[in-house]
Amino acid sequence: MATTDMCPMKPEPTLSFTQGLIVGQISVVLLIAAFIKFFIFGEAPSPEVTATIRAAERRSRTLAHRQSLLTLRSTTPNATRPPQPPTLNKKKSSILRSPPTLTIGSILNKTYYNVDSHQPESLDWFNVLIAQTIAQFRSDAQQDDAILTSLTKALNGSSRPDFLDEIKVTELTLGEDFPIFSNCRIIPVDEDGLSLNTGPNGEKRFDANSSRAKREGSRLQARMDVDLSDMITLALETKILLNYPKRLTAVLPVALAVSVVRFSGTLSISFIPSNPSQSTPTMMTFSFLDDYRLDFSVRSLVGSRSRLQDVPKIAQLVESRLHRWFDERAVEPRFQEIALPSLWPRKKNTRGGDEPLDGSASSTTSGSAGKGKGREIAKELKEEARKEFQAEAAAGQRRELSPPENLRYRRVRSRGERGSRGSTGEYSMPGSLPGMALDLPP
Repeated sequence: MATTDMCPMKPEPTLSFTQGLIVGQISVVLLIAAFIKFFIFGEAPSPEVTATIRAAERRSRTLAHRQSLLTLRSTTPNATRPPQPPTLNKKKSSILRSPPTLTIGSILNKTYYNVDSHQPESLDWFNVLIAQTIAQFRSDAQQDDAILTSLTKALNGSSRPDFLDEIKVTELTLGEDFPIFSNCRIIPVDEDGLSLNTGPNGEKRFDANSSRAKREGSRLQARMDVDLSDMITLALETKILLNYPKRLTAVLPVALAVSVVRFSGTLSISFIPSNPSQSTPTMMTFSFLDDYRLDFSVRSLVGSRSRLQDVPKIAQLVESRLHRWFDERAVEPRFQEIALPSLWPRKKNTRGGDEPLDGSASSTTSGSAGKGKGREIAKELKEEARKEFQAEAAAGQRRELSPPENLRYRRVRSRGERGSRGSTGEYSMPGSLPGMALDLPP
């Protein structure tokens, strides 16, 4: 009895080893099933909800950036203007008269544009020009495989991860419709892109005499609405490689097709003047406001035998990545910058016109002939040279087939001709004048 009181019996486990193994396997299976159901086959939110959430995120980033700029200006007023490098004082010519200082207010006054009361303008003529440009781009893309080669090279560049095989482009559609631009208006902005069309109390009013309007770097910005409804498709095909524990342990084929269905937003365009002291040309900048809408249609196919089609999670990942790529490049506060060439008229850029205006010699005419006329002239010269060559070749063949004759004299073969000339026997010399004959003894 004492031994029993000192060493109590250990309680036996309620589950055996086999039962615990079965419960563990069932738990793993349930976790995998839940992952597949909610992560892979879970229903994606509606496009309206997704667009609202993304627009709210972009708006919050824009407001945070604007607030940081205002805070920086209030703490350090001179920090917004970058330090200018020292420049050499060059002597200005007295012949070329320097115009008065030009500000955005004087430009608006001289062009009779009131930013507070001017109505937005339609851009029908601009839509026609853009449509012609896009149509020519699509036509050029059909002639050669330049765009296909560039896409394949970009997709298989150094940024491609190791677990992806070679990426092949299986379909490329550039669309059939054209973007529509409308509701264009001019907005004065400062060097940071913040609107100057706001009064001290928050009302919409532009003061051309304010210090912000006269500050260096202030410019005029054109904003216009853009709307595009089309089907621009890019289809890819690749393989996911599993290189663990050894290389090419497993291979999973993946096919993906992404289509741009609709894009709508606000495009802002402005010009930055050139700076001769820094040798910088005139720049054109463009970006989109954070209120844009970009809808995609993503189709996917995973597997070789048992295939998974149109996985919602894959579509969400692809759309999120594409929106992030676009936001990082062309959505405010980021913008794209393009250098513009010189717009001064030059002789080497002159095209068209077959005759000079002053009626000078033909050499000047040939020098100023257009590119199309030059091609026609070259084609005509080649055709004439070909005809001459064929005529000479035909004449050579006839000489080879004809019997050899005397090099100096040709005897009249026709008896009718001989009888008409008389029986004294007349001969003609090649190259002699008409009516001239040689009387030789028979």
